[in-house]
Amino acid sequence: MFDFLSDPASISNLFSSEVFSLIVQYAINILGGFGTIFIGFWISARIAKTIRNTLSKLSGLNQTLVPVAANFTRYAGMTLTTVIALGNFGIETTSIIAVLGAAGLAIGLALQGTLSNVAAGVMLLILRPFEVGDWVESAGVSGTIKEIGLFTCQFDTFDGVYISVPNSTIWSGTIINHARHKKRRFDLAIGVGYDSDFDTVESALMSLCDDPRIYQTPAPQFHVISYDDSAITVRLRVYVDYDDLFPLSWDLNRRLKPVLDAHGIDIPFPQRVVHMQAENQG
Repeated sequence: MFDFLSDPASISNLFSSEVFSLIVQYAINILGGFGTIFIGFWISARIAKTIRNTLSKLSGLNQTLVPVAANFTRYAGMTLTTVIALGNFGIETTSIIAVLGAAGLAIGLALQGTLSNVAAGVMLLILRPFEVGDWVESAGVSGTIKEIGLFTCQFDTFDGVYISVPNSTIWSGTIINHARHKKRRFDLAIGVGYDSDFDTVESALMSLCDDPRIYQTPAPQFHVISYDDSAITVRLRVYVDYDDLFPLSWDLNRRLKPVLDAHGIDIPFPQRVVHMQAENQG
């Protein structure tokens, strides 16, 4: 059965045959394919690890993006490596790429709402129009940001209600961040009687500024705003830290009436003056 092995010419013909060449070629392709997979997966993991370590050291970058960027890089590298390895195995990759493209398109259309939320979440994390703990108004919701995720942002309203809003809804609308600037202006307006002396009113309101939470630069200001039907509206304008905004506003409103009373300043209520004309007699 194996008599051809004793014949050098037969052995030479075997090694020079087309079948043997194909076997060698397939073996090289298979080894190359597995080698490509091993090296490609290793490089993808190393690059992902490098990206994770580098981004983790950036203080200005939201850390939620770190695993997302690292995993995206790793899986993209693994996908590319798999396609190249299949080509080394002798498999036609053109059709595979077309199938992957069609599958990606179908998945994208099916998950377009979810993907839009992810894209909006990435933009919110990169541009950072607000941070966790900020008081934000957006998408008809007002509250403190509890969490910024890739799909939704979570709010805690001031009356203790939890609200989850899709990122795409927030990104496509107006965002009002009350806590973005740490120094905030606070206006305290009150109506005083028409017989009030402005110097006395100013002195009374300025006495409220003897509070360490109020900035002296810019200096507190007194303004006469408008002459209304029953009162003259005046205003005290001060600047405070955002963290002191609410406690200070409550304290100033609490102290306002006693200060005005001490200076003899009247706080009028709405009233109407009616003039009666007597009818002619006879």
